[in-house]
Amino acid sequence: MPAGYDTMFKNKILKAAILYLIVGLTACSQESAPTTEEKKPEYEGIIMAIGDSLTEGFGIDESLSYPALLERKLFAEGFRYQVINAGISGETSSGALSRIKWALTTKPDIVILVTGANDGLRGIDPGLVKSNITQMIQMLKDRDVIVVLGGMQMVQNLGQNYTDAFSEIYPQIAREQEIIYIPFFLAGTAGAPELNQADGIHPTAEGYQIIVNNIYPYVLEAIEIHRTRS
Repeated sequence: MPAGYDTMFKNKILKAAILYLIVGLTACSQESAPTTEEKKPEYEGIIMAIGDSLTEGFGIDESLSYPALLERKLFAEGFRYQVINAGISGETSSGALSRIKWALTTKPDIVILVTGANDGLRGIDPGLVKSNITQMIQMLKDRDVIVVLGGMQMVQNLGQNYTDAFSEIYPQIAREQEIIYIPFFLAGTAGAPELNQADGIHPTAEGYQIIVNNIYPYVLEAIEIHRTRS
């Protein structure tokens, strides 16, 4: 694990926790005389986006990353859910697994898990990737967190056998774990030069807007489940 990796993630969690506390204190300070109607909280739930640079928003301002765009879209449509960006550039599924307990300290209601792309680019054994993702999902489910899994696909230059094995990881996990599944997180943007940065891998702000629109129905499905539990 690179030096400073754990500290970077802790700082993200601390930032989110402080923001949540400030919002709560502000709401309390603005309360007037007690009424018979209970005051609604600023947020009705917490969504955490866990992943690598595709989640963090490599190469663009964090306000244009998909978690930030998703939160704004949710609020605009009346869903008061805080979306925490817990993406770390360069992270593999093993790295995500190593910090999942820290993610749970914020007590998310929903987790959007998009990891494994860096494993694929490094040719890591698909069996290990599947094991890591499965362990994370099981830990989240054990704490009643609703999981939305973003599927990934791999470039062809690693060989057809590897590409096929990697692509099968995500639908297999979704079936076995019975979770909400986005078939391909980068649908509509992958391979489109005008929607990706110069590296051809990381979406532009316009690309992330397409991603948010694509994943939105799956997020609403998770919210509906959360609301029925509340």
